[in-house]
Amino acid sequence: MGKLSPWNRRYPAPAKLNLFLHVVGRRPDGYHLLQTAFRLIELCDWLRFTPREDGEIRLARAIPGIPESDDLTVRAARLLQGEGEARTGVEIELEKNIPIGGGLGGGSSDCATTLAVLNRLWGLDLPGDRLAELALGLGADVPFFLFGGNAFGEGIGERLTPLELPKAWYVLLIPPVMVSTPAIFASPELTRNSKTIKISGFSAGFGRNDLEPVVCRRHPEVAAHLEWLRRFGDARMSGSGACVFAEFAAEREARSVHSKMPADMRGLVVRGLDRQPLAALLENE
Repeated sequence: MGKLSPWNRRYPAPAKLNLFLHVVGRRPDGYHLLQTAFRLIELCDWLRFTPREDGEIRLARAIPGIPESDDLTVRAARLLQGEGEARTGVEIELEKNIPIGGGLGGGSSDCATTLAVLNRLWGLDLPGDRLAELALGLGADVPFFLFGGNAFGEGIGERLTPLELPKAWYVLLIPPVMVSTPAIFASPELTRNSKTIKISGFSAGFGRNDLEPVVCRRHPEVAAHLEWLRRFGDARMSGSGACVFAEFAAEREARSVHSKMPADMRGLVVRGLDRQPLAALLENE
């Protein structure tokens, strides 16, 4: 078998968990200052890119509820197109497995994969720091997905330090709600003055998610999922919700908890990753 042409491959966009998330302040422009630990997990969206001769950037299929021009992959491709001499358009086909509005970073990850892959396919060869700048303009979580591995995040999430994490498995529950990130961050009852820590102060089980109480008050389903999962471990919400998770050292433990899940709950068992699968793929091409 010959190697697949880079245009004919499918490219991964992994999800992330926030192992903790503290809101430590607010900038004058309204952006919140955070400290968090980002963990990649093996749940992935998949993207394929097909060249278009007409210079247009289109989605193969619209994502329900999101206008095409607002889609982060389309916005990322248009930004990149403006960076270089790329006159070729592209059709983006997205296989969505990461829940929308779940706090798992799916849209940001799709966006980062689009930037990294089209930078390669269009032969732009933009350096990593330029890609990271473009990424930050598209969303605070996007630079993390270009980083290559797990990270301690500071600032609005763009100041990243590599983080070595132990092997772990997660029971991930998906409550049947979509949480609006801007609404949660704008909430008057949100705590914004958690104490900052040094990266050396982080270890498994550290901290909490400052957004969790706000989301639980507004979305009782999230509170109910957390309450059930807390019978088995230190359950937390990821990002601005709605997904909640608990960490286990062994796959067997995670699968045992998952098997007890009530019939009306949706969830899965996922492995924590050490490296961004896309980075490994691009390095080996």
